[in-house]
Amino acid sequence: MDWLERVGKLRQWSRNGTRAPHKPLLLLYALGRFQRDADGELRYSAVEEDLQRLLVEYGPSTKTTPAYPFHHLVSDGVWEVRTDRGSGSPGSGVRELRSSGAVGRLAPELRAALRREPELIGRMARVLLDLHFPPSLHGELSDAVGLELEPAEAGPFAAALRGRRDPAMREKVLTAYEYQCAFCGYDGMLGAVPVGLEAAHVRWWAFDGPDDLDNGLCLCALHHKLFDKGVLGVGERHRILVSQRFVGRSAAAREHVVALAGRPLIGPQPGADRVAEVHRSWHTSQVFRGSPRVAATASP
Repeated sequence: MDWLERVGKLRQWSRNGTRAPHKPLLLLYALGRFQRDADGELRYSAVEEDLQRLLVEYGPSTKTTPAYPFHHLVSDGVWEVRTDRGSGSPGSGVRELRSSGAVGRLAPELRAALRREPELIGRMARVLLDLHFPPSLHGELSDAVGLELEPAEAGPFAAALRGRRDPAMREKVLTAYEYQCAFCGYDGMLGAVPVGLEAAHVRWWAFDGPDDLDNGLCLCALHHKLFDKGVLGVGERHRILVSQRFVGRSAAAREHVVALAGRPLIGPQPGADRVAEVHRSWHTSQVFRGSPRVAATASP
């Protein structure tokens, strides 16, 4: 059985690029727990809070519950559920999962494969990360689910499903934005090499975001991370959005994040494609957190 193929083709609800990372997040969490305790089980009532926190932190802004993947992941052949009454899930209702003492864990065949080949945990995790999340979030998400992964590039399976990334995109985007962050103007160089500048996908590569200039922004490392976390976005007339949910009390937070609200993007240079509306809309609906702050008005 090809476990990489199975986790790479999890059945998920999808419409017009809508993110539904419920199953991948549960599976990453389960792999992390297996790595620490191969014989352990996940009682729904005990892990519900952890799973809900992951969905809030790494899922879209829509209201959701971990009960959905806890029940439905069984259909993908990688997960099993039993209750106090015996094997089988009681359904996807929160009350039923709690009251029945529902317990989940990786399917027996998968547990056996992971015991025979421990490095399979890392390979499976890489597929899930590559297919559902941008690279800027891989490290912190691995930490959040308790996974210890060796540094690795995207595996061939993920590349086969989505195609390989265009290695020229970074240079195209940085050139178009004249090697400065489109949000803050940072343009640091170490000798002749830009440092701390990255090419960000607006619509994530994992969700069919193309390696095209109209889907890219040149961002500094800080603002790239905040963009992928939904703190920052790009609104109408290519002005910067800052989430009302972001809280920063220091002068640095106010200067480098809050004060950006309503400012126009810096660049790209004349003749270069600006971010396409279709990609901006996807990011706003699937990544950006809540409502944007009102731009501060200058004091008289």
